[in-house]
Amino acid sequence: MHRPGRSLSPKRHSGAATAPTRRKKLDRAAAKPDIWARAADGLRANAAESPLLPSRKRLLLAALALASADPAAAQTTQDTQLWLNTTLFGSHGDFVYFAEVQPRFGSDISRLDQLILRPAVGWKLNDALTVYQGYARVENTPVGAPSFSENRSFQQLSWEIGEFAKFKLSSRTRFEQRWQSDGRDVGFRFREMLRASHPIFDEASGLRAVGWSEVFVALNDTDWGAQAGFDQIRTFVGLEIPLQDKAQGKSTVEVGYLNQTVNAPAARVEINHILSLNLSLRY
Repeated sequence: MHRPGRSLSPKRHSGAATAPTRRKKLDRAAAKPDIWARAADGLRANAAESPLLPSRKRLLLAALALASADPAAAQTTQDTQLWLNTTLFGSHGDFVYFAEVQPRFGSDISRLDQLILRPAVGWKLNDALTVYQGYARVENTPVGAPSFSENRSFQQLSWEIGEFAKFKLSSRTRFEQRWQSDGRDVGFRFREMLRASHPIFDEASGLRAVGWSEVFVALNDTDWGAQAGFDQIRTFVGLEIPLQDKAQGKSTVEVGYLNQTVNAPAARVEINHILSLNLSLRY
């Protein structure tokens, strides 16, 4: 008996298909979505009639649901950016402070997307632990959308973990309270960063390889778009270059590649490839 979809002729054709054959293939390809849609509708109807759907039909129904999923649900956008950061660190006894200015350029480094001003004051608990209270002002100019600003209050714990096999480890824990100009809710966000560095030549040279990763987790939904759960992750690899030695510390430049993966609205994922340049001045 002839099986649908198979040729009755035993001959195999080689080479390019003829024009009518190509048109038939295109017509069949164009008809497939309708065929699958009708099949899915039929299986859903059967499922509604019988709660004890046979296992094969359940598997087929699941496959059809996956095949008919909206491709936009997995949309990924990418951008090339440049982030510049200058931070001034200082101390008087156990009282410590820092202030940073951070412009961020996006859209293939063609425009200023964001500007962050972030001062903080703190207290050195011991040689390893320092606590801070800070404030950040963030100006945002997204493409194709109105500009908006954000005010943040944050608490921070900096921990110099120690050195293991010449790897110097440290962490930064930050809890943020966020207010945006296009909403009324307060957003709460938790951030955790782990950093490691290793001398490239010797300790005296001061040149170090650096890697760090920071995870952001939103703790609540807001009327300005924050959604509780995973927010973003940033991962950096690069070099730390010494500028000058001071009795209280060392001024450095940190340069390298930063990857930012963001859980964006409408089930999108944003991946930013960033040239990161951080100037740290310590006095």
